[in-house]
Amino acid sequence: MVPTVEWKNGAVRLLDQSRLPEAVEFIDCRDYQAVADAIRTLKVRGAPAIGVTAAMGVALGAQTVQTTHQVTFMQTVLKICDELAATRPTAVNLFWAIERMKRKMESLQGQPISSTKQILLAESQAILEEDITLCKTMGRHGARLIQDGQTVLTHCNAGSLATAGYGTALGVIRAAWEQGKKIKVIADETRPVLQGARLTAWELMQDQIPVTLITDNMAGSLMKQGKIQLCVVGADRIAANGDVANKIGTYSVAVLAKAHNIPFYVAAPYSTIDLKTKTGDDIPIEQRNALEVTTIHGSRPVAPKDVAVYNPAFDVTPAELITGIITERGVFKPGEVAVQFQSK
Repeated sequence: MVPTVEWKNGAVRLLDQSRLPEAVEFIDCRDYQAVADAIRTLKVRGAPAIGVTAAMGVALGAQTVQTTHQVTFMQTVLKICDELAATRPTAVNLFWAIERMKRKMESLQGQPISSTKQILLAESQAILEEDITLCKTMGRHGARLIQDGQTVLTHCNAGSLATAGYGTALGVIRAAWEQGKKIKVIADETRPVLQGARLTAWELMQDQIPVTLITDNMAGSLMKQGKIQLCVVGADRIAANGDVANKIGTYSVAVLAKAHNIPFYVAAPYSTIDLKTKTGDDIPIEQRNALEVTTIHGSRPVAPKDVAVYNPAFDVTPAELITGIITERGVFKPGEVAVQFQSK
């Protein structure tokens, strides 16, 4: 797997996902502003990957603070945290990772600033390594839901590209494949940014897992024909009642799956579960630039100039449409998640 995010030579190195699949290119972010810009412009995306990247952004910003006064140091780092938190509103992993970095820094009061900087860097690395471990554990739990010979539909990209490595929804698929199950994958293109076409198809092809790309409006027809036996997607935020925010179009897939009696699963780590958000109605939904809809990659027009555009990046799938939520602790019904993760 190509590393999505890593600390290398004093910089946060990111795989530029805006360039895939045309080119595999990396960005070396040498200040936290560059990290914030990479998150905002989708050079790095996927809730767990955003969280890991933000944690490394905090650590990177801390390294550059030049002061001998601890209060000044902490205040400056907190401002860096605020700037990183303002990049994207929906993926709760972003805020979870930043809060974890804040708590770590606050626990170090009285220690030399040089030591605090190194410990913050180590904490961001720990978050990265934990994410990979969680995804692999989640994959093992979810793989038992997939039978040999089945075809699985996924929406958007919830693979190694969306995490520190291995993936959530694609981690489940990857684990089933590693167990020797002869499965096939249907990947929705995922308009308007085409994460399914550009990223999921590319990632699965790298692992030689059979994948077929379809447009978003083909899923229902394939379900009716009996060509899809299971759906598994990722999540950007899971509310306490089990409602799930994920890439726009996920709700439509869930409705279609329900209509055709096809199991619909969500795969996500504990950092995606937001017990402070009671229901999906309380989840903030990011609105993005109209150019994502009216053009291809911001250049080739596919709509009339100045047409009105509505472009939410996410939608919310109600808990009653979800068969189960796959986590590192096991597979639970949506209504059981709050109890299982109260002490997270």
